[in-house]
Amino acid sequence: MPSFPAPIESRLPNVGTTIFTVMSRLAQECGAINLSQGFPDFNAEDLLFERVAHWMRAGHNQYAPMAGCLPLREAIAAKVEALYGARYDVEHEITVTAGATQALFTAVTACVRPGDEVIVFEPVYDAYVPAIELAGGRVVRLRLAAPDYRPDWAAVAAAITPRTRMIMINTPHNPTATVWSRDDLDQLAALTRNTGIVVVADEVYEHIVFDGATHASCAAHEELAARSFVVSSFGKTYHITGWKVGYLLAPRELMAEFRKVHQFNVFTVNTPVQLALTDYMADASRHLGLAGFYQAKRDFFRAALAGSRFELLPSRGTYFQLARYETISDMGDATFCEHLTRNVGVAAIPVSAFFADGRDERVIRFCFAKNERTLAAACERLCKV
Repeated sequence: MPSFPAPIESRLPNVGTTIFTVMSRLAQECGAINLSQGFPDFNAEDLLFERVAHWMRAGHNQYAPMAGCLPLREAIAAKVEALYGARYDVEHEITVTAGATQALFTAVTACVRPGDEVIVFEPVYDAYVPAIELAGGRVVRLRLAAPDYRPDWAAVAAAITPRTRMIMINTPHNPTATVWSRDDLDQLAALTRNTGIVVVADEVYEHIVFDGATHASCAAHEELAARSFVVSSFGKTYHITGWKVGYLLAPRELMAEFRKVHQFNVFTVNTPVQLALTDYMADASRHLGLAGFYQAKRDFFRAALAGSRFELLPSRGTYFQLARYETISDMGDATFCEHLTRNVGVAAIPVSAFFADGRDERVIRFCFAKNERTLAAACERLCKV
């Protein structure tokens, strides 16, 4: 094998293989039930696949417009207006992206300059910090405290400085399954008022909010919409995470900067998939029914673990469930997750992986975006722990 003949000074010296890859690989090696990485083990409807094939056969296999196919952007605009009462211009304020992660990375790259400060909330999804560091920004971490994981707005106010360029938020929140309220958005709006701070709102689980609650979107908040990149994911909504298609909403001034980067790191996204998604979006029940669909899975999973020794924390949104295990073991959470995978046959994610300092609160994350037979088999094993 060839070997690079000089030292390499890494741009990301503290970054290794993500915990999601590590645990999924271990699950595969051990033949464990994989409740670690956040993806469904079931397909979307056949109709969606048929529409992709239709557009491929119809000859739509060349580059789409850089911002995305116009019919899809029109469908997105209609959905957003119906849900949030917000009107986004299809030409200047909506861009189809190669998944939500690309949207997040591009938004950071477009706005953050060396020395700028970016506020994130820990436990933090692992894609945020590398994007900030690659842009030369300084990460400012604020902690969400267990078990409720609510933002401390006094701490946010204290963290904002003249160098604060961006605040990255995630609601519904991965990994904690908490959901921000309209009051949270009002507080964020008050703190950013009369500043040049940009908000990046990761709302990929926007349709998965439980118990009759309503998703509080930055798109629906007039003051925040004027300073926000709002990110959504078709992968999360339609059970097609491997397709890597999402979209981003922003006021035209921010979108102009976003597209300057987007056109060179992606340029455009798979054409027949965009057209198939346009067709599929015509039936709004497919996203409006998602909360009920996943709430049934959440309730099934929680009921099946009711006789276990795990302490289940609230799950108000997303398709994740946090669990404390301190009455079971005094192992660190990474060691405990490895133990579960190897010896119990169920893979989970240690929540310490979402903290820069590896803060270990003896809490792990399960994904319940699985068939009931998968969940039942996993819970049978977990109840024996």
